[in-house]
Amino acid sequence: MALHSFVKEAGEKVPGLSVPGRAHEDLLNHIESVGLSRPDVMPDVQGDKIVLSGKLGSQEAKEKIILASGNIYGVATVDDQITVTGSAAPAARFVTVKAGDTLPAIAESAYGDSSKYRKVFEANRPLLAHPDKIYPGQVLRLTD
Repeated sequence: MALHSFVKEAGEKVPGLSVPGRAHEDLLNHIESVGLSRPDVMPDVQGDKIVLSGKLGSQEAKEKIILASGNIYGVATVDDQITVTGSAAPAARFVTVKAGDTLPAIAESAYGDSSKYRKVFEANRPLLAHPDKIYPGQVLRLTD
């Protein structure tokens, strides 16, 4: 359970996110649209903050739901209140993409080896469709 920061001015726009009564459903639809299955979580949109509560079967699923929710234009924080019911796995690290970053550069910084960019890519699938399609302000997961 933690509070995760995101760049409010970065990410995909989800039109209904600021509309009371629609935000919950539009956020769940967005999560599905990025290639994740519809989670058994309850999102509560509170201005530029999203509170996620519920239960998920894995740490990886939890982290990807957090990233799918936070990498949205207008979202500054995600309050993680999700419980993982499956086996305990170590939490991944999150990194914010800076202007000029590439997955090889991120891999070099994180792992000391730019050729491990596929590890970064795979840790963020299906949120990333292609290794060259990242943007400044996007938050990515790094696994050990």
